Amino acid sequence: MTRVLDPQRLPPGRVLAVSTGLLTLGVVLAGLLVADVRLPPFQGLDEGWARWITSLRNPFWDGINAFLNIAGYRGALVLHGLLVVALLLRRRPQAAAFATAAGVAVLVFTQILKAGIFRDRPDNTVVLTDTGSFPSGHVASTAVLLVVVALLVGRAWVWVLAGVGVVAMMVSRTYLSAHWLMDTVGSVCLAVPVALLIWLFYQDLCIQENGDARRLLTWRARASRRRRAAVRQESES
Repeated sequence: MTRVLDPQRLPPGRVLAVSTGLLTLGVVLAGLLVADVRLPPFQGLDEGWARWITSLRNPFWDGINAFLNIAGYRGALVLHGLLVVALLLRRRPQAAAFATAAGVAVLVFTQILKAGIFRDRPDNTVVLTDTGSFPSGHVASTAVLLVVVALLVGRAWVWVLAGVGVVAMMVSRTYLSAHWLMDTVGSVCLAVPVALLIWLFYQDLCIQENGDARRLLTWRARASRRRRAAVRQESES
């Protein structure tokens, strides 16, 4: 894990700017729903997207999205828990605390918004769902998991894969008619800034923790080489 993890420090100003923009958009969407949950101004866009995306249904995409339906919520929660356990086993308590804090915060906020706004889901959903369509729990849990992994791994290609994964889950939830398009957008506007803002508190701790682990690994490797060299010299003599 020492070779996998390489957390990078993000500029606080940039993080605050991105987070503020996303949260503002999320608040606007939630506010419009609170004002008229039955017929928000973007309902026409939601219905137009729903008609188009459901017109693409076929057995192949049905199978892919059935898998994403399982992987996106329960799967993401299980993987998030396993990530925390792995970090603890590899002596990364600060990274584990960050992953836990981000995951729990997004889960709690998502459920609060669902209960508070209580938007109806599309009528033709093909999967089992709970009450409250805004925001999408599948998208939120997937987004926070992928952002946490991207922050801890600290490589550009992981961010690209995270973005692809989040978009795929957004499309999947609308393909299955489990959510409106704006429900999925609202989820991203919640999960991503929450993870980024929590990272601002933990990033220096996680970077130092990973650096200490790398130095320890280097010391152990050098000590092991010295022991093997000493054994060879003794055997030759």
